[in-house]
Amino acid sequence: MIVRGAVLREMGLPAPYASSRPLRIEEVELAPPGPGELLVRIRAAGLCHSDLSVIDGSRPRVMPMLLGHEATGEVIVSEAPGFAPGDVIACAFVPACGSCAPCAEGRPALCEPGAAANTAGALLSGTRRLTDVHHHLGVSGFADHAVISAHSAVKIDPSLPPEIAALFGCAVMTGVGAVVNTAQVRAGRSAVIFGLGGVGLSALLGAVLVGAHPIVAVDVVPSKLELALELGATYALDAADGVDQVRAATSGGADYAFETVGSAKVLEQAYAATRRGGTTVTVGLPHPSQSFSVPAVSLVAEERTVKGSYLGSSIPSRDIPRYVALYRAGRLPVDRLLTATVGLDDLNQAFDDLAAGTSIRQVLLF
Repeated sequence: MIVRGAVLREMGLPAPYASSRPLRIEEVELAPPGPGELLVRIRAAGLCHSDLSVIDGSRPRVMPMLLGHEATGEVIVSEAPGFAPGDVIACAFVPACGSCAPCAEGRPALCEPGAAANTAGALLSGTRRLTDVHHHLGVSGFADHAVISAHSAVKIDPSLPPEIAALFGCAVMTGVGAVVNTAQVRAGRSAVIFGLGGVGLSALLGAVLVGAHPIVAVDVVPSKLELALELGATYALDAADGVDQVRAATSGGADYAFETVGSAKVLEQAYAATRRGGTTVTVGLPHPSQSFSVPAVSLVAEERTVKGSYLGSSIPSRDIPRYVALYRAGRLPVDRLLTATVGLDDLNQAFDDLAAGTSIRQVLLF
């Protein structure tokens, strides 16, 4: 079949993207699903910094590529047990094989065949169903239809609005998961979140959910700081004011610090903002050339911990339904993350808005 989608053929074109137009809306041939795969009619797909980092070249990928990894849709054809036409699914951007060593240890975010497939721009089977175009993280959700591995799909409540449902596949799973799964923050412990995009504000929602206190939100955009306070932050601080204010707001340093920007410099700030015995969790994806440094002695003498969190250390089939249920119960107001809905032809301008920090989560609707 022929699908219409947003194809990136060259990374690193200059902003503004409304002028350089790195995303080209093209018709691409999509082959039918193979064994263990699904044909999905995409309903909605979120615009994430992980997409932007491919566009600007800070997250190198094989080209050309049909972007979009935070998506929801309806199964049209199923070649996999457990899924049937009409099922509504959210996509997870790491297809977990279920049998490699990390999967066997309950860490599907680190699935080795899934990582290899994502790097190659293929599906979990190692094949491509897009003709002459690579898949993005096994999803390629910026198109009206996609073929995905069933290992990338989680069935969800079909009554959930698609512009909300899409957010659970990346922003919510990554941000809330970093708090709940990676850091395992306990009630009454202090937390600071550096960066208030979709993932950072999801981490804030997770910190509120588990009863962290105080919660400090850090960013440079005033509107995001205002929203953070509305969502439950105790303090909202301008990043330009430095780490000292964060330490003061948390009586000498936070128990947990979360870096969601994708910057080695911000990661160093997050580490400096934690107390003795504190934990720093990094969620952002900086350019591979970036590195960071910390006083080595502090890891031992102060029992500090630095942890990476990919996919929120989540088990998507377990966590996405849980987070949807918490949203339904009013415990995770995910809808507050939605800035706007856009059309396929609006994507380049929408990524300008994302790069400028004027949006939190824009969602492509079909």
